[in-house]
Amino acid sequence: MTATEAPAPPESDATEPPALRRTPTRKRLVPYWLLLPGILWLLVFFAAPLVYQASTSLQTGSLEEGFKVTWHLATYWDALGEYWPQFVRSMGYAGIATALCLLLGYPLAYLIAFKAGRWRNVVMMLVIAPFFTSFLIRTLAWKTILADGGPVVGALNSLHILDVTSALGITEGHRVLATPLAVVCGLTYNFLPFMILPLYTSLERIDPRLHEAAGDLYARPVTTFRRVTFPLSMPGVVAGTLLTFIPAAGDYINAELLGSTDQKMIGNVIQSQFLRVLDYPTAAALSFILMAAILAMVTIYIRKSGTEDLV
Repeated sequence: MTATEAPAPPESDATEPPALRRTPTRKRLVPYWLLLPGILWLLVFFAAPLVYQASTSLQTGSLEEGFKVTWHLATYWDALGEYWPQFVRSMGYAGIATALCLLLGYPLAYLIAFKAGRWRNVVMMLVIAPFFTSFLIRTLAWKTILADGGPVVGALNSLHILDVTSALGITEGHRVLATPLAVVCGLTYNFLPFMILPLYTSLERIDPRLHEAAGDLYARPVTTFRRVTFPLSMPGVVAGTLLTFIPAAGDYINAELLGSTDQKMIGNVIQSQFLRVLDYPTAAALSFILMAAILAMVTIYIRKSGTEDLV
């Protein structure tokens, strides 16, 4: 090739085999094919049941005559007007249990993240060990622990603690079972790991050198926690409170086994309407009201918390 000759132009794409030209298109479709199983799962086990429940909530009739969709929206208002105390009680119990889980779980998560050292895996195993036991068995165990003649109630009576809690209205007399305290204790214990694990994940990502820098700037430990550790762990706090509050608000096993008729939560009402009373429209309407209430509260909470990781 002489200096005056121009380089040969590249070969046209028209000379490439059709299979090679289709390769980029196939690569672009790979992520969608990978998402397909998850999308199908959501459609079958989430979207379809929601549509069916929405249809059920708008039906009228009876089990003998059959139910028909009549777009009876008054079912929602009637259900809310009759069972609003159970809604309030569910939100209150779930909120108290979530606060207790945060108070108990944060120090433990902090200990695992910064102080456990070579014992970290052992402590983490102890945290997740309850997951290897049935939720029902764990709740029944608390029924034994809080039994009237058990050592826990005996110790509380000896210390006259039950006199104080009875005056506050969270226990009745000298017993703990069938009281609000028993239900809250069961909720707190059963959902405590859901609080600890997100907190640990968030705290573990904090660079320990930030604590050292705060100390070099003469910040006290309390100030370091308030200005550095807690703000950086807010994504874990928000995730943990959501993972605890949402299932606790809809739980019915703890109220069924540890409480009485005066401690029934909205989950107990929905379960009874579905399986005992067989009033499917009311049960479906209550389910949708509970879901809407939780969704609204979660949305407001996330926006007010200001965590960029979750908004």
